[in-house]
Amino acid sequence: MSKLTLNAKTRTASGKTAAKKLREVGSIPAVMYNNKGEATMLEVNEVEFNKIWRTITPTTSINLVVDGKENLALIKDAEYNIRNDKVLHADFFVPAADEKLVMNIKVHFTGTPAGVLKGGFKKERNNQIKIKALIADLPETITADISKINASEALRVKDLQLDSKVEVLTDANLPLVTVSPAR
Repeated sequence: MSKLTLNAKTRTASGKTAAKKLREVGSIPAVMYNNKGEATMLEVNEVEFNKIWRTITPTTSINLVVDGKENLALIKDAEYNIRNDKVLHADFFVPAADEKLVMNIKVHFTGTPAGVLKGGFKKERNNQIKIKALIADLPETITADISKINASEALRVKDLQLDSKVEVLTDANLPLVTVSPAR
């Protein structure tokens, strides 16, 4: 897990006018939620936020420093204006350190299956699985090498190489990639 750090300050002013003023000075209005549903209004630097937001996955945890206090957080949502390529608002989620999160995560496939090289046809059946883990143990990405799959074989969820701290909730026999034999 990479350690991405984002600095934030608490804010007291809310509403459209306050948000506009923040954006004019290069900040983004944001909200930080915790596992109890409590919310804290924040402001984050636009440039700093964009550097992180454009490079992470939904399961990437960041170190959110609010007025000097560190929190392990996920960026849950970002309101984005496509016209001017700017983020208008961001939502952060800070779960309890001992709370296991249930997340859907995309599986990325690398390599060309051996069966395809022999004339077979690759079919991606599923590319997402559901996992459960602590925020500190969430994998940023899951990558599976499919180069050893021959014709009439499949890569299944149980074949994925995951950390023992990550619990897979998806059916272990679910096929992710199959290779059909040549006709």
